[in-house]
Amino acid sequence: MHRMFRCRECSGRLVRALLQKQRSFSSHQPLLSGRMDLRAVLEVLERLAPLSLAESWDNVGLLVEPSKPRRVSSILLTNDLTGAVMSEAEALRCELIVSYHPPLFRPVKRLLQSDWKQRLVLRAVEAGIAVFSPHTAWDSVQNGLNDWLVAGMGPGAVSVLKQAHSSAPQKHRLEFFCEGEAELECLLEQVRLLAGRESVPFSSVRSEAGGQQVVLTCPSSELTAAVQILLTDPHASRSLNITHVQPAPLLGCGQGRLSVLDQPVSISTALQKMKTHLGLSHLRLALGEQHTLDSLVKTVAVCAGSGSSVLQGVKADLFITGEMSHHEVLDAVSSGSSVILSDHSNSERGFLSVFRQRLTSELDETVSVVISERDRDPLQVI
Repeated sequence: MHRMFRCRECSGRLVRALLQKQRSFSSHQPLLSGRMDLRAVLEVLERLAPLSLAESWDNVGLLVEPSKPRRVSSILLTNDLTGAVMSEAEALRCELIVSYHPPLFRPVKRLLQSDWKQRLVLRAVEAGIAVFSPHTAWDSVQNGLNDWLVAGMGPGAVSVLKQAHSSAPQKHRLEFFCEGEAELECLLEQVRLLAGRESVPFSSVRSEAGGQQVVLTCPSSELTAAVQILLTDPHASRSLNITHVQPAPLLGCGQGRLSVLDQPVSISTALQKMKTHLGLSHLRLALGEQHTLDSLVKTVAVCAGSGSSVLQGVKADLFITGEMSHHEVLDAVSSGSSVILSDHSNSERGFLSVFRQRLTSELDETVSVVISERDRDPLQVI
């Protein structure tokens, strides 16, 4: 009896210990059988580069979602999703492709085998592979693709060329004069009822001439209704002034970068630095007016991909981007800026290895993140 009791007691302790260990594991690990839930992986991707930073014209985020819930054990990173890259993903049996460029960009009315991009989407759906694209969110985020690109020139004071702003709802400030508190309370009550809100935030200051100077802030969606109400009041209508409240800048985020180099270098040295940084044997160079290969580069403006719209009007000794049109290069050269072109995706692809390290550090070690071996720029020097 005594021995049996001790065996039961030991067994109970063992079971409690195992249960405690299991509870501890489940509370700290997002994985099940070495796989993360797709939604959990997407949360990590969006935390590393918020999609709100993407340009308004862009198509970012989850572009292809499997019909059945998937758990992710393998992720393939690529700059472009091509047929060769899709075959690679299928061979690796990965559950998620992160393609920097969105394979779906314009609206699609049908999915047919006759279009190569639509074929890729159909293959992804049939294989149960999710497809995610960050595109300009990677360009804009602090320490993102453009910061990586400009870092190839060495240390310097880096600033953003096209500042990103908060994506909070747009607001307007309405300033007007009221003769008395009763008049103000009546106007505010009408605005409150129309907006369906419990209260309307405002501030007021009593003027020296009597009456009150009022400042009312409202969302852009309520602007027309609020103005219509204020125009019914003789005092408010005569003094009404409307200003747009600019959204707060997101420091360090935005398109393109400008670097004032700590140590100026010659254009010849700049070429060699960028060849090494991008892993290329050839780059295209257009010398700015009055520039030679020995001319010093003190300021560098960069924009990954096709950067002419961001670089236009910027004053810098050197522009670095993937591609510019013939006339855009002529414009830059005539304004005294030399230009280095790498071809579009060659200015972006090297960032994949940087992002792989960041993503891997955020995921469990059992989830593998692989950079595509089949991804390459379609243009090559022969």
